Amino acid sequence: MTTNKSSEPAMGSAIQETANTEQIIIFDTTLRDGEQSPGASMNLDEKIEVAELLDAMGVDVIEAGFPVTSEGDFEAVSAISRRVKRASVAGLARAAARDIDRCAEALRDAVRPRMHVFISTSPLHMKYKLQKEPGEVLDMISTYVGRARNRIDDIEWSAEDGTRTEIDFLCRCVEAAIKAGARTINIPDTVGYTIPEEYQALFETVRTRVPNSDQAIFSVHCHNDLGLAVANTLAGIKGGARQVECTINGLGERAGNAAMEEVVMALRVRADALAYHSNIDARMLTRASKLVSAVSSFPVQYNKAIVGRNAFAHESGIHQDGMLKNAQTYEIMTPESVGVHKTSLVMGKHSGRHAFKEKLKELGYELGENALEEAFARFKDLADRKKIVYDEDLIALVDDEIIHAHDRIKLVALTVIAGTKGPQSAALTLTIDGVEQTHQATGNGPIDAIFNAVQALVPHGAVLELYQVHAVTKGTDAQAEVSVRLSEDGKTVTARGADPDTLVASAKAYIAALNKLVVRRHKSRPDDSLAG
Repeated sequence: MTTNKSSEPAMGSAIQETANTEQIIIFDTTLRDGEQSPGASMNLDEKIEVAELLDAMGVDVIEAGFPVTSEGDFEAVSAISRRVKRASVAGLARAAARDIDRCAEALRDAVRPRMHVFISTSPLHMKYKLQKEPGEVLDMISTYVGRARNRIDDIEWSAEDGTRTEIDFLCRCVEAAIKAGARTINIPDTVGYTIPEEYQALFETVRTRVPNSDQAIFSVHCHNDLGLAVANTLAGIKGGARQVECTINGLGERAGNAAMEEVVMALRVRADALAYHSNIDARMLTRASKLVSAVSSFPVQYNKAIVGRNAFAHESGIHQDGMLKNAQTYEIMTPESVGVHKTSLVMGKHSGRHAFKEKLKELGYELGENALEEAFARFKDLADRKKIVYDEDLIALVDDEIIHAHDRIKLVALTVIAGTKGPQSAALTLTIDGVEQTHQATGNGPIDAIFNAVQALVPHGAVLELYQVHAVTKGTDAQAEVSVRLSEDGKTVTARGADPDTLVASAKAYIAALNKLVVRRHKSRPDDSLAG
């Protein structure tokens, strides 16, 4: 669908930030709080990939992990500290000596290290979680914020369950933390309990009553249990907070965190009401959303604001009529402003190589001639099986080609026999280090049969921890995208596979995960053989 891209400004259109607006510091905790979401664990390589993208898009502080909790988290914070050159890298620590010392060690190589120290302050948490009296908690704040400050200059302190903390005690805690050396004070809505007016008033009260509050930047951290995380975040900014803690796609425990993309675009689109700006390159938001969704195996809901598949889709006839006359009738921001490449070009089996190449350019892919030819052949094969090839189909197709180009294990052919009468069977042909091998296996269902065949050809001890399927696009001919997570010898990998045939996509995902494990094995055992 072609729309009229009117150059005239309109109510609600994105407004460029001006020099006299205040900056909001963006503190991204996708790799720490986001990863705590059940089933969203990322391996080291995936965390580094996400961190580098966050750094490139302008995130000010990247919370890389909680070093004391595991060796994996310690390694991730250390590795990200070495790789990130622009943003501050933060590590989380409880008010405890071991946490603080371990965190400082993990952040040793960071260009701009930050330690994020927290302790619970609400009556409920102090009584049942900490089993400590308020006076003991106050002493711990002074002691451990001070210890952290002796190790690292940039200290942030958080009052866990801050919105359910008695205001008088909260003010005393904030004053003590600042006195001990904290220069960022975070008052989180840990359980998503507050409402906007209440949260704004909380920041106004604390900043007014705490005598040394002018020595610190105040921060918001909102969970989405009542669906108010972004609204509360904006209210906190109005109350005087100048740092926002958020995650890509709103990833996080329970109902998640405030979504970075929603906060960033709210500040841009409603600059008339919110005189603040961030340093985020909003054109990278969609790319970041897709990456985090892929590595966490958490699909983004279709109607998710800003980055959902339907965020810039129009089906109603009335809406389409308005869009054809002027896009601003139903879009308050342009798709391009968040990295969505909107086009009227519909890809199908009659599309030529030139149109395919131009479409890939619009989607951000520049392929060499050989890679382009291989991708085009795969596109033609897909187009023969689908009525319409959507942008998401092309992204899945090209990503699959790029990611698996140098795999040692490759899928050649798969035939599956399934139905009401078992056992189901799968005949599988793979090339393993360039040698073609075939095996037929049975199983309790077609997926089990496929995975048993792979196991026979590539013996391994990996455990399947996750198998997840979702449709890349709409319709009964949609490509299936399968996510698989395997664990072997304490190492976990996640991989994806896409194909119109769910069984083929499942085989691709399982083989892709095995290829990742092979790379890890090869690093520790260079002479490792894959022969079955």
